[in-house]
Amino acid sequence: MILDDFITITPTGLYCVYGDFFLDPQQPVNEAVVSHAHGDHAIGGSQHVYCTAATQSFMKHRYRKFAAGDFHVKNYHETFKIKDVAITFYPAGHILGSAQVLMEYQGIKYLYTGDYKIEPDVTCEPFEFITADVLITESTFANPDTKHPSPVDEIKKLNATTANIMLGAYALGKSQRIIHLLNEYCSTKNIMVHHSIMPFVKIYEDFGMEVGNYKMYDRKVMKNQHEHQVYIVPPMVFHSYHKAINVVRAFASGWKNLQQQNGISLYISDHADWNAILETIDKVQPKQVWTLHGDGKQLKDYFKGKLEIKIMNE
Repeated sequence: MILDDFITITPTGLYCVYGDFFLDPQQPVNEAVVSHAHGDHAIGGSQHVYCTAATQSFMKHRYRKFAAGDFHVKNYHETFKIKDVAITFYPAGHILGSAQVLMEYQGIKYLYTGDYKIEPDVTCEPFEFITADVLITESTFANPDTKHPSPVDEIKKLNATTANIMLGAYALGKSQRIIHLLNEYCSTKNIMVHHSIMPFVKIYEDFGMEVGNYKMYDRKVMKNQHEHQVYIVPPMVFHSYHKAINVVRAFASGWKNLQQQNGISLYISDHADWNAILETIDKVQPKQVWTLHGDGKQLKDYFKGKLEIKIMNE
């Protein structure tokens, strides 16, 4: 029998009462199962953190000695137990080390996707479809009007200008994907990377992910060479240089509001869009879908009378 209260939303985050652990808690807890290392899913300070090796490395870089009391590093497909709940990580395709969390209790399988994408991306482990009784999915872009364009077509837009480009991208995950796409499809571009992004790139390379050629940002190069330079910067730097001259601005994101007032729109998302969520539901074959992050109302309408959709964050 599916337990409605197997995962509940609390002020601290998603809580599993049957295992007495939290999924991606927002505050330090005793037992934390962390799907991936983005700051809105992985915070420092928990006593016991269960995650993949790459997630541990990113958390240690970001939070130093405050990352965790103890890390319990698990491989994909390795089953471990917290109390009576059996847990297995599967690749989520979001960033390096990102995991779906399969939880089994009293013969029922509950699958928490974390953030995920199902499109190919050679800079992280590919998404793996597994069956479950309950699919707990993000619904960030769960809107029939949202269809992420091809990242290849998007990155090729940068070939339309020879001017220098300031390219905003999240330091972890997006930047490494962008470096690889630029190497692959924008061969005339010289790629420079902001110093705060470099440690994350190095961790990717330590885990055997070849992102391609890039250099640390050099102010002289950008100043003296007015063509073919792409400077990848984190969001805060991108927004603080909103009046930067002699550059075309672009920000890699699926969000429309982040494309405004930029010279080139760059719709490259690391989240599942409407069709990807439908495909995931089709392949996971759940009896129920529980939605998080974003709005699950349109999924509920779409599956009315066919499949039970529970909106957890209502």
